Amino acid sequence: MWTLNYCNVRTSGLRVLYAFFNHSYKRELKPCTKRVYYSSLPVQCHSTHRASKPPWRVLFFGSDDFAVESLKLLHASLESNERVVDTLEVVTLTDSAPVWRYANQHQLNVHDWPNVDVHGRFDVGVVVSFGCLLKDNLINQLPYGILNVHPSLLPRWRGPAPVFHTILQGDTLTGVSIMQIQPLRFDVGPILQQELYEVPPRCTADELGQTLAVVGARLLMDTLRNLPERISKRKVQAKEGATFAPKISVSMSWLVWEDQTCVQIDHLYRAIGSRIPLRTIWMGRTVKLSDFVGKCNVSLTGVQSSVPGTICFLKEINSLAVRCKDGWVGFKTVKLKKRLSAADFYNGYLHQSVFRTSPTATDCVFQSVKAGTLKSNKTDSYVMGKSTQ
Repeated sequence: MWTLNYCNVRTSGLRVLYAFFNHSYKRELKPCTKRVYYSSLPVQCHSTHRASKPPWRVLFFGSDDFAVESLKLLHASLESNERVVDTLEVVTLTDSAPVWRYANQHQLNVHDWPNVDVHGRFDVGVVVSFGCLLKDNLINQLPYGILNVHPSLLPRWRGPAPVFHTILQGDTLTGVSIMQIQPLRFDVGPILQQELYEVPPRCTADELGQTLAVVGARLLMDTLRNLPERISKRKVQAKEGATFAPKISVSMSWLVWEDQTCVQIDHLYRAIGSRIPLRTIWMGRTVKLSDFVGKCNVSLTGVQSSVPGTICFLKEINSLAVRCKDGWVGFKTVKLKKRLSAADFYNGYLHQSVFRTSPTATDCVFQSVKAGTLKSNKTDSYVMGKSTQ
């Protein structure tokens, strides 16, 4: 039904007709929107009737590959026998985002942020790796609010990079949380559902993220199948155990050989190494280390073996071993101006004569870089980790 709040009728006959209609059927009318403007032409009004069960009209907010996994299952539900989704539209930030490419490929309607038409058109929103705070006037227009797929066991690792920090801190248990978005805040809303997941040994952040994306997509669909019940049983997040997962940046990639253990360097490499090479200083120049091989067994005598940053070439595994706080770690690739194998770097820059004449020379040692000791370098500026809200 319609509420005739505003009329812009150009003929007196139509004015009389509208007035009579309002008076005669006043008790039958139920408002469907806060305000509808009328002109001399018919105006369509979208109902905000609250559905009680699936299928739902879903508005999806997302950006990266992690979000695409959830979008795929939502999209597949449109054609499945057990329909959870009735209609599906997408909000994303740029036309280069994986979510935009998927929506374009499958002819899903895409809204440009922040110009989103919500009024009466959707039952529930879903946010996965979107990266923008949502305001209450948007959330409140959706009868069931907006859900978020977050790859951690909230309240642990709130913030934009939970998967990276899970690996960085050596967590053995993680999971996925389905929560309700709160206006202008990240990752603090009530939990509707959670699923635990054991972190596999030697798992990288990329590998863990791919797995949790699949787990999260499945958990989202299960939540939507029973949405009213899940909302009625939602739980407020505990205040205890909350941790923050800030964006990963280049500043975290600088190695401090005196302070970091073999295990810590291993965690750091598996967390960020596929996207940001680990860095150190050699003869005043930045060196990027990649193709990490883990802890190495090195037999050296004398002062060399006790100096953090000392470099040793291990011919049998074609790796550079570097002394850290509690042992040696190896890398197969070094980058100065270009990528070099460990053998090429050793033969080109660490000739045996250097070791014979000056076994403790600083030229043969990687120098540590501690936070705040380097001036900002535009060539090193790199930040990753979009918000999972």
